[in-house]
Amino acid sequence: MDYSQEVRKKLEEKNVSVLDKVKIEKGLKSYEGILMPNTEMSEPDCITVKLENGYNVGIENTDGLEVEKLEKREKETKIPEIEQDESKPPISIISTGGTISSKVEYETGAVEPALNAEEIIAKTPEITEHAYIRNYEQVTQIASEDMYSEAWKEIAKQVKKELNSGSRGVVITHGTDTMHYTSAALSFMLTDLTKPVVLTGAQRSIDRGSTDASMNLNCAAIAAAQSNIGEVGVVMHATINDDYCYYIRGTRARKMHTSRRDTFRPINDKPIAEVKPNGEIKKLQEHREYQETETKAEPVFQEKTALVKIHPESDPEVLQHYEKKDYQGYVIEGTGLGHVPTQTEKSWIPKIKEITEKGKPVIGTSQCTYGRVDPNVYKNLRKLYHEAGATPAEDMTTETAYVKLGWLLEKYKDTEKIKEKFKENLKGEINERSKPETFLY
Repeated sequence: MDYSQEVRKKLEEKNVSVLDKVKIEKGLKSYEGILMPNTEMSEPDCITVKLENGYNVGIENTDGLEVEKLEKREKETKIPEIEQDESKPPISIISTGGTISSKVEYETGAVEPALNAEEIIAKTPEITEHAYIRNYEQVTQIASEDMYSEAWKEIAKQVKKELNSGSRGVVITHGTDTMHYTSAALSFMLTDLTKPVVLTGAQRSIDRGSTDASMNLNCAAIAAAQSNIGEVGVVMHATINDDYCYYIRGTRARKMHTSRRDTFRPINDKPIAEVKPNGEIKKLQEHREYQETETKAEPVFQEKTALVKIHPESDPEVLQHYEKKDYQGYVIEGTGLGHVPTQTEKSWIPKIKEITEKGKPVIGTSQCTYGRVDPNVYKNLRKLYHEAGATPAEDMTTETAYVKLGWLLEKYKDTEKIKEKFKENLKGEINERSKPETFLY
């Protein structure tokens, strides 16, 4: 939808075009910023200006509104050349899409993936103060909600290639919605990792004045180039301000808020470290340490892994849908300590027992986010985990349990081996006991 005829006439009189820097005065108020196109959701008689803080403001065209052209502005098409110091620690950057590689599409006002790795770095040149970016790779360019297991495999292969060909660490730019699934997947797929593999993203696109992308990317590069951490991790804002970032273990990270900058928190765990944009790294807990060894990968995943949520009136018949499609394993997110409906007409116990007796693993997790599944506290829990044959996920997040099971299903095939390995702490996903200081960290 275009601006109204009255608005267009007023802009033409002042020789003002979309993307020009303008000053608009209305009454006692004055606005300076970039003139934006009218979007599908905007009123045609309302002028939209992007302010210096990154936010848009709509100004109704009424009598007394004055427009002044301050500066002619063209769309940026050239990527600035990045000056680098090859004496800095070498890292690679892998781009996968998401908000951090998105920009506003001004015809609709929506945000969509559009930037490649070089453009992202060009907008955050300060990272070259801490690292030498020896390679950029774009594995895919998708929104986070469209992430899929084949992409995990390709990312793992590329990480292995980069680490074994000269990079000290790898930064992966990724959408935030499913970043914790990918961080868990890479944690298991990179089997002998001893170098930092850091996922980072943004809650606000990198072309906005209020973006969190720049600090996240800078801290991620610092972690990849200078930390002695040899694990997959998520590096994102630790607070809503531009203070510092957390390095959160890949199997412990979870997105906890739809829009806050500090959305990622460690679940049932502490962050591995604090990373400040000036290069300081503060260790917060024990971790696998950096070593110059060869990186190995087992990029496999069983796509037919089910994730099912328990709720009041939930019907175990839903499992038949997955059975008909030959699903090989199940993660059931139960209530509290890992419960499923038991003493009701819709008891899940018989169906789960039927599945486990066919040699397919059933994993129990909790909707509580924090805490652990306990198979022994209640009678109903004993029926699920001792009689029906389900396997408790200890204090794993549901997302990590899902990814771990899918990886094990494809790696081992044998059910007893899968269940045995699932109970092992492979990549920091299980703690022997729950520590009170990790709650709501």
